[in-house]
Amino acid sequence: MKLMKLQNGTDVRGIAAEGIADEAVNFRPDDANLIAQAFVLWLAKKKGVEKESLTIGVGHDSRITAEILKEGILKGIMGQGAKAMDSHLASTPSMFMSTIYDEFQFDGSIMITASHLPFNRNGMKFFDNEGGLEHDDITEILTIAEGLEVVTTDAVASDVDIISCYSTHLVDIIREKVNADNYEEPLKGLKIVVDAGNGAGGFFVEKVLKPLGADTTGSQFLEPDGTFPNHIPNPENKQAMEAIKSAVLANKADLGIIFDTDVDRMSAVLSNGSEVNRDAIIAMMAAILAEEYPGSTVVTDSVTSDRLQEFLEGNLGMKQHRFKRGYKNVINECKRLNEAGIVSPLAIETSGHGALKENYYLDDGAFLAVKLLIFAAKAKKENRAVGSYIEALKPAFEETEMRFKIKCEEFGAYGKEVLKAFEERAKEKGLMVVPNSFEGIRISFKGEDIKGWLLLRMSLHDPLLPLNMEGEREGDIDRMKALVAELLDGFDQLDLSALK
Repeated sequence: MKLMKLQNGTDVRGIAAEGIADEAVNFRPDDANLIAQAFVLWLAKKKGVEKESLTIGVGHDSRITAEILKEGILKGIMGQGAKAMDSHLASTPSMFMSTIYDEFQFDGSIMITASHLPFNRNGMKFFDNEGGLEHDDITEILTIAEGLEVVTTDAVASDVDIISCYSTHLVDIIREKVNADNYEEPLKGLKIVVDAGNGAGGFFVEKVLKPLGADTTGSQFLEPDGTFPNHIPNPENKQAMEAIKSAVLANKADLGIIFDTDVDRMSAVLSNGSEVNRDAIIAMMAAILAEEYPGSTVVTDSVTSDRLQEFLEGNLGMKQHRFKRGYKNVINECKRLNEAGIVSPLAIETSGHGALKENYYLDDGAFLAVKLLIFAAKAKKENRAVGSYIEALKPAFEETEMRFKIKCEEFGAYGKEVLKAFEERAKEKGLMVVPNSFEGIRISFKGEDIKGWLLLRMSLHDPLLPLNMEGEREGDIDRMKALVAELLDGFDQLDLSALK
């Protein structure tokens, strides 16, 4: 059952290359071959068609193991009799769109990526025209794969250029929505710096921004390089955000945009160097959508701040719906709300994963960047700074995250026991436990002794209890840490050393 161990939520991920001590390779081309075969069989069953009628696209980001894994995947697809389309360097969102665009309309697609993980990792994401696959779909595919044998074939995959078609689509949206006097170059006069982190996002400069007339001087790390020599391509990484911030300030740019490796996440930097990530990217995207969807609901992950809720509800007149972490979780909850008649145009995580109802509920960093650029172009015409739209969002004073390792084998049951006791003890102390939390136990502090909030929850996949805290004043986090230690006293299978 070794393939089952490669499941990571709604993706497949593993160690695909040597180079990091004590990390043995467990995801090889033969494994990818088996999984690709299983995807063909699963997709044929789902669609109720013969497998030979299927066309499946395969793309990849800049990782060093992309080509060798792709070879195994293509042979697996064609070995089952389906048609394989080699999409080469692409982004995860563009691979989904290959199932939508009239030019392609693939039955399914596979993206070879491990997002922001270290260079030795790689993985597979799967799509059909209904979106990304669910957790149970991946489990079924891996179960099928366990019973197969590696296949090879002399057939050759067809080459397709997905990323150019996708880029043209984005360019057309900006031209139409900005509706500037200069239709062809509506971004002329804007200086936009892009940091692709040597992932797959470099296309955004050459194929989107430059054709629209933007000045992209200072854009950096656009060349694909799976060793990631400059910084981790991750908008949550401090070094990555410092890199794009420095580039914006050095080049006196109007805006900076940073993508993760496979371009399904994005964050930004304003002209004054202010970072638009975590709560701020949620606030910005909500501000962009507020006029078109007044009073609507924004679905976020659980670790957003009280400050964000105050901004969304108090300043924008929108509603916040906190939900479980995991981009598929917030996307599926957004879909559920809309199906129930509750207007929800946006599902977004603090990580920079953001999906819009208008864009197939697809977590697409480039599409978020497009929405931001349209907003920036219109703001410039009105002589307004982009940052002015979220200036009412209070800045964080002090915030931290720590993780408590659960040391016993039955970590799931133990974690639930800890959370139950944590909640009961907090209520006994008269603390304000936020009701209807979809994930973990959230406490809000409004008193004179502590001002801020904390959230204790179970990790999605690991034997950990992450704790997020934000304080409004000097010493608030230290006072919360002391309180947490008291509330968790006696749980000897929980490593609380981070509190000391």
